[in-house]
Amino acid sequence: MTHPEKASIKQRVFDEAKKLFIIVGYVWVVLVLLELHRWAIFRELDQTNRMDYKIGLLLINALVLGKVILLASDLHVAEQMKDKQLVYSILFKSAVFAMLLVCFDVLEEVLVGVMHGKSVAESIPTFGGGGLEGKLIVGAILFISLMPLFALIETRRILGEGKLRSFVLAKRPTAG
Repeated sequence: MTHPEKASIKQRVFDEAKKLFIIVGYVWVVLVLLELHRWAIFRELDQTNRMDYKIGLLLINALVLGKVILLASDLHVAEQMKDKQLVYSILFKSAVFAMLLVCFDVLEEVLVGVMHGKSVAESIPTFGGGGLEGKLIVGAILFISLMPLFALIETRRILGEGKLRSFVLAKRPTAG
């Protein structure tokens, strides 16, 4: 392998790690906010609920879900609308990835339950109150939560490498 090829591979690994870091960070913040909301509801109902260990577990969950998002993106999942208006691409990707993450979370819970000796039916998670309604609620929350992430990703794709960063971080001229 020649030196330019090694440099190219290193750069691709660095770029993918940077994307994963951003996605995992975003997903982790969303999950922590949802957990804080749940904790606030339990406090309001005068039910004690320890949350201290869950923040770390949410980071692990964010790593897994972030990798799912990155892998699905690399496989060009939900790319059908990329040439349409930006708003349609954002909404479509948010919807597809919300469904993907709900399905993946259900699959993960079922696999963990089966590994702990439960049946598949016993292992199906009850998030959002359980049942189809609960999964639709969680899907709707994920759909809305993923919109800003895909708005940034799609805007970056359209503007080109580095343009969004320079646009957002550029010093603005003073008025007058």
